[in-house]
Amino acid sequence: MRHVIIGGGPAGIVAAETLRKGDPSADITILNGERVPPYSRMAIPYLLNQEIDEAGTYLRKDPGHYERLGLKLVDLSASTVDTVNRTVKLDNGESLPYDRLLIATGSLPSFQNIPGIDLPGVHACWTLADVHAITARAKPGTRIVQMGAGFCGCIIIQGLLGYKFDLTILVRSGRMVSRMMTPTASTMMKRWCESKGVRVLVNTQSEKITAVNGALEVTVTGGQVLPADIFLSLVGVNANTGFLAGSGINVNWGVVVDETMQTNVPGVYAAGDVAEFTDCITGERTTNAIQPNAVDQGRVAAHNMLGQQDSSRGSFAFNVLNTLGLISCSFGAWGGVPGGEAAELVDEERYRYLHLEFKDDYLVGACGVGFIDHIGVLRGLIEGKVQLGEWKQRLLRDPTRVMEAHLARAQFALV
Repeated sequence: MRHVIIGGGPAGIVAAETLRKGDPSADITILNGERVPPYSRMAIPYLLNQEIDEAGTYLRKDPGHYERLGLKLVDLSASTVDTVNRTVKLDNGESLPYDRLLIATGSLPSFQNIPGIDLPGVHACWTLADVHAITARAKPGTRIVQMGAGFCGCIIIQGLLGYKFDLTILVRSGRMVSRMMTPTASTMMKRWCESKGVRVLVNTQSEKITAVNGALEVTVTGGQVLPADIFLSLVGVNANTGFLAGSGINVNWGVVVDETMQTNVPGVYAAGDVAEFTDCITGERTTNAIQPNAVDQGRVAAHNMLGQQDSSRGSFAFNVLNTLGLISCSFGAWGGVPGGEAAELVDEERYRYLHLEFKDDYLVGACGVGFIDHIGVLRGLIEGKVQLGEWKQRLLRDPTRVMEAHLARAQFALV
């Protein structure tokens, strides 16, 4: 059996290892693409923060790991997929045949369509090459204008300040981490960042980038011009699906898959950031760029590629973010669902915030700032779909009692 995996991220590597365990004689090829050992993008902020070295980002630390398992790592990318003839065309012009195919190409960073976005000095922070480009100019006073304050944008702030860069963040939506936080929490995080010396301009975006005397000038909303040595574009990511054009594989926001992670084309699967699947809380189709989801989906896909029946429970949205020492988190349907109820606690002075969302007798979502003791409990109550009983009303009155609710309902479940 010939298995081809396009993508050397967590989903692809776990799938390859699962395939090898289930079939010692299979031919397994991983198209790694970036010409460096497979690594975790989620480790990049820690590399930028100088908490780990580059080897610390690698998914498997033993350099002989892939060879020992008989996994072929090919430092090429896919340019097209022919599902009729079951081949993958590589970016060097060669073709690779397959019996089973896994698409695990992850996401690509988005860039604004503005003049100057292709100038030298404009970077994302998505690859090891991006980190090298940023740290090559690591000296105090280097001026960085960062467009975007989502999850990735906020998690790298500490690394940037660690190099004593002069940092200005542009937030076009008016809210930091707007895709994982309520307006109250976003405002709290902005105030925290500003207290640490970060300049945050809300309702502001870059409109033009110009090269001037070896540096950059960034024209923003309202015509203000900001000098910069580096412009970081951190405005989000999109599923990496461009090479699938004409393949017949169904692509919406991402590659559409069923509960076995199979696409509409038999024998072709997808997993990780690139896969569009059902959210286990809302039931809606979505792409969740979260590593634990990617690992689970890669394993499920591999089992089905081996002919072993397996299905995923659905993806689960959760984020835990450390922004200059302030911990924030969000889980599930943190923005609420139709017909639901909510409870909220706000302590502006101490940077503490907790927001809970309920539907019927269940906690379906939560987000918080500064509440770090019971993050696992929040996730367990939501993802485990724990029936709250009388504890729903108690949490509506006092959302901080989540641990008591968890313990009480766990005891109830054992009775």
